[in-house]
Amino acid sequence: MPKRVHSASFKAKVAIEAIKGEKTITELASDFGVHPVQISNWKKRFLEGAAEVFSEGSARSREAELQRELDEAHRQLGQTKVELDWAKKKSEEIVARRAKNGR
Repeated sequence: MPKRVHSASFKAKVAIEAIKGEKTITELASDFGVHPVQISNWKKRFLEGAAEVFSEGSARSREAELQRELDEAHRQLGQTKVELDWAKKKSEEIVARRAKNGR
């Protein structure tokens, strides 16, 4: 028998129904065509991960933080490049002036 793959939204829907407790796990298994143990597992995972939705360490906020850090690194890199180009130009001007003055 091939293994069925269920979408995250389907799993969440089934887990929420199990959490509501309006029907037994067995009834939900029959309604959704899923093994009762699978529903229990989804319910457990859903409840374990619920706090993550409200935490500051969520994947989305961490991704935004990393993007800000990357943007700042690019800004600093650009500033350093401008400063380096300026220093090279001034160095060339000094060398040219010294050569012109015979030093």
